[in-house]
Amino acid sequence: MPQREALIRQWLNDILQTGDYTLALASGDASFRRYFRVTLAGGDSRIVMDAPPDKEDCRPFLDVIARLEPTGVHVPYVQAEDLAQGFLLLEDLGDRLYLGELGPDSADLLYTAAIDALLRIQGGDTAGLPPYDRALLEREMRLFPDWLLQVHLGLRLDAAELRMLDQTFELLVENALAQPRVLVHRDYHSRNLLVTDANSPGVIDFQDAVLGPVSYDLVSLLRDCYIAWPPQRVDHWRDAYTEKAVEAGILSETEAASMPRWFDLMGVQRQLKAAGIFARLKHRDAKPGYLADIPRTLGYVAQAAQHQRELVPLAEFIQARVMPVLEAA
Repeated sequence: MPQREALIRQWLNDILQTGDYTLALASGDASFRRYFRVTLAGGDSRIVMDAPPDKEDCRPFLDVIARLEPTGVHVPYVQAEDLAQGFLLLEDLGDRLYLGELGPDSADLLYTAAIDALLRIQGGDTAGLPPYDRALLEREMRLFPDWLLQVHLGLRLDAAELRMLDQTFELLVENALAQPRVLVHRDYHSRNLLVTDANSPGVIDFQDAVLGPVSYDLVSLLRDCYIAWPPQRVDHWRDAYTEKAVEAGILSETEAASMPRWFDLMGVQRQLKAAGIFARLKHRDAKPGYLADIPRTLGYVAQAAQHQRELVPLAEFIQARVMPVLEAA
């Protein structure tokens, strides 16, 4: 039995006062965290988060739970914790990920629920949250040239291409910094939302939350790296969110008029970051499974460029220089 699993069992035996349960791996993620499902003799279940303390820190997860629980967002209840060992015992929100539940007929209902939950998240306490500042935004976008273009694809950019990227990055940073600031989940998408029997959706993987741009989580949800929708439906859901955000006082009427542009540009910042992360997961962390999501992720850039002319050079660069090599790889 691996050492971490043995430690988990010892910890659970002490907490549950019984060894009469089964323990099975429920999922891993793009970090070093793993999740185990604990099924008790009576059939009830819990989730153990295993976050090795030399690689992960449970405290941000607990901090964000404390911010979101008062808003009514369905985050997992924490039954027990051991920060020294990196273990949390959590409510089991099930395994009905949005990704497996979304379809042409179910999407409107599911996205309406997700948008309503997002509005509650954006009303959460932001005091002391790390800022989504220029340095972080730029560091994220650098993952695109550093890991996808150079490491994964072996591309070498000329001076004009490097200048184009720098100019685009500046445009995207300025767009992000111009927006109203709210609590940002940072990974609000179909693999981190679950259909639950009560107060759906359940929301997970929020430990990287920051104080940042109002459009960020919305574009994560609607221009998802893992599932794509016709642009007309995305526009409809975006506009439905905007109307509700005005009603909730999150956006003013004037700010609402800027949402389509904020949404397009914010999406490109996230999509460049995500494509770089997917390449890094392959080459640094030996997790190649995300490579198949890169074409979908970068495909959104062309969509955004149809409405935001400043993005045309980036979209043309991706189409001419990136996609052929990516497809060949």
